[in-house]
Amino acid sequence: MPYPFPVPIQKEIPIIFGEWWNSDVIAIENEMIQTGDGPNSSDAYTINGLPGPLYSCSLKDTFIQTVEYGKTYLLRIINAALNDELFFAVANHTLTVVEIDATYTKPFTTEAIMITPGQTTNVLLTANQQQQQQQKTASDSTGSMFVMAARPYLTSVFPFDNSTTIGFLHYKSTTKTEPSSSIQPPFPPYTLPKNLPAMEDTKFATDFADNLRSLASFQYPCKVPKTVDKKVITTISLNLQDCPVNENCKGYLNKRFLASMNNQSFVRPSMSILESHYKNLKSGHLFSGFPEKPPNPFNYTGVDPVKENMNTEFGSKLIVVPFGTKLEIVLQDTNFLNPENHPIHIHGHNFFIVGRGFGNYDAEKDPLGYNLVDPPERNTVAVPVGGWAALRINADNPGVWFIHCHLEEHTTWGLAMGLIVQGGKNPSQRLLPPPPDFPPC
Repeated sequence: MPYPFPVPIQKEIPIIFGEWWNSDVIAIENEMIQTGDGPNSSDAYTINGLPGPLYSCSLKDTFIQTVEYGKTYLLRIINAALNDELFFAVANHTLTVVEIDATYTKPFTTEAIMITPGQTTNVLLTANQQQQQQQKTASDSTGSMFVMAARPYLTSVFPFDNSTTIGFLHYKSTTKTEPSSSIQPPFPPYTLPKNLPAMEDTKFATDFADNLRSLASFQYPCKVPKTVDKKVITTISLNLQDCPVNENCKGYLNKRFLASMNNQSFVRPSMSILESHYKNLKSGHLFSGFPEKPPNPFNYTGVDPVKENMNTEFGSKLIVVPFGTKLEIVLQDTNFLNPENHPIHIHGHNFFIVGRGFGNYDAEKDPLGYNLVDPPERNTVAVPVGGWAALRINADNPGVWFIHCHLEEHTTWGLAMGLIVQGGKNPSQRLLPPPPDFPPC
């Protein structure tokens, strides 16, 4: 099936962001769990696995993409970083957003994007800069070089990787043949793109998200539920837990960092929730009963970040809905420890982001402003720092589905829950049996 936009595509180019640690990542996570402290920050960001020349001894490990003047390219951008939302821009070029999380959007042009871990964004880039030497390269290429850069979107007071990864967009020479192996990065110094947002540019992140709209065409309709059968409002919080007796905790005030949704810090059970659900085991009831509203309402974004009792409860309770339920989930950030932009991911379903805002969600007023015509369809939403996001879901995929923050440290701390969609009447609406070689737990 052709793309739903008329511009001919010369080539599809994957752009995958990552993080690099010089230390053993598993050992870092284990220490974080044992001590209750936060993890060590990464040592570098990467573009397609390459950190680029702003990091020591990494000049040879630089991503360079060759393009031809006048051609248009589809950049398939993925944020595979563990703990950081990122801004991305290409010097002197604009990007046209056409797809998010494998769903087409109304195209719009932007100087940069913000992308959270777990999200994908496809953009069109047209190589429209006149051939001229931008920076002298080691191979003395006559093609032009333009910096592409990614750096974190900062909404946290926790330590983070305060660095920038860069690569280069290289215009193919029109006067001589250049073997790809001969193309080298430019000599320093390097200038970051002027269109790369500052790390704390929440306004850009907000405006970018507000511009996202479903294509909502005849061929690609927007199937947002206009009404709902069930509504769940949940806080997403960072927590500070009292240190257990006879343990040495290294979090703030010698306590343990944790996280929760509606004051439940998710604990992965020893038994399989999916197997318990499929076999209708008596243990299955242990996983139902996730609170549909905050158990103790308070001024979510107005409380003092550190003076409240932030101890959380532990559990594995999930939302349970019948097949075909039109479900609304409102995600409310809190001020506990630090208001933060949280990327929340739902497995097994896409959802429609019908509303977003800052401050406390108003259940009477805010739904009046919902977009029920062409809201963006995603599987990972960036809940605004100190704000809320309202999602609508067609729960039509039977099974047990994880819902979690896509910042790895927050998921490890328990910022997660889940969704059980019960089977429907027809065979196609029920879970398939496990394979014959399914290993026992």
